[in-house]
Amino acid sequence: MEILPKTLGTRPRLAVEVRAEGVVAARAEDAAALLTSVARVDLPSGVVAPGLKPGNLVDKNLATAAVKKALDTVSGRGSSDRAERGAGRLRDVTLVVPDSAVRVLFLDFDQLPTKTVEALPLVRFRLKKLLPFDADDAMVSYQIMSSEKGIVRLLAVAIPKAVLEEYEAMVLAAGYLPGAVLPSTLAALAGLDETPSPLLVVNASLGAVTTAIVQAGVLLLHRSVDMGAGANAGAPIEMLDTTLPLVDRESSVQEWAQQEPLGASGWEEYDAPSAIQPSMLGTALVRHIEVRAAAREVAQAVSVAAAYFEDSLQTTPEQLLMAGTLGADALAEATGENELERLRVREIVDSGMMEAGAVTSTVPRGWLAGVRGALKN
Repeated sequence: MEILPKTLGTRPRLAVEVRAEGVVAARAEDAAALLTSVARVDLPSGVVAPGLKPGNLVDKNLATAAVKKALDTVSGRGSSDRAERGAGRLRDVTLVVPDSAVRVLFLDFDQLPTKTVEALPLVRFRLKKLLPFDADDAMVSYQIMSSEKGIVRLLAVAIPKAVLEEYEAMVLAAGYLPGAVLPSTLAALAGLDETPSPLLVVNASLGAVTTAIVQAGVLLLHRSVDMGAGANAGAPIEMLDTTLPLVDRESSVQEWAQQEPLGASGWEEYDAPSAIQPSMLGTALVRHIEVRAAAREVAQAVSVAAAYFEDSLQTTPEQLLMAGTLGADALAEATGENELERLRVREIVDSGMMEAGAVTSTVPRGWLAGVRGALKN
């Protein structure tokens, strides 16, 4: 099972991403990943609760129905497809899962066997003390990031087996075969073209945010913060700060100071039940307030990543590439309030990455970063 966005081989031409807010699917005809069809299905709050414990799919039936509807829309299934399914053949898809359901870590080794079958047990052993779940009962994948001066640095991704099986079973129940599984941010980064200039990326939703720095195709920072919304019930707010040395890769640098988990920051309270009557207008107002509050927390995470970017690379980031459901406009407003107005916020997915008319207001471009990256080889 592939849980890193490797470029070996050709992944399926269909991709689907599951988030707490909803499901998005896309189709591309070749490895260039020009999106030819996209679909989005919103989910009621609480249907999907991403986390590291089983129970991510609180309502399996609703989640499965949303995945089926989105994939059926982009795949154009008809009578011939039903015949194929009856014959036992399922269409392969790449499944993109929430960052909150995985752990992404950088590991250093003096040396590492070249054969995966020999290296993987060593990687798993190193993860035992770093993961908040049993490394022996997890799906683990890794990718070498650099190998210099006797130090092998790799990116490891781990997901509890039971959690992975939940998501895979959902796709199977929807009538598709999960041929590859990718974490959301790593999938989005796979859609970026390699450039010598470092890039600052944020993948944000109402409940979680991941900031990343990538340069010349090498991931240098991956920092995830669970802001509480949509997490497994009773689970604490979690933070994972994963970095590689940025300035001089041939020598170690002082580790970035650990940041406190983001939480409520004293922003204005809003008592929706007592302030408004249940109505479409009320729902819209509550949503607007939730988005603004989330955007401010995301801006704080961006501020930390921007400082790390500037201190380590000795240059200031000029733009922020956006993925996720929060929306570039909301984040642009919040970064201005957080003294980050110099950052130009833009979506990772632009108009040149899709056929004319493939995307409408019902499928914002931010939602598409993960599935588009999953389709690119």
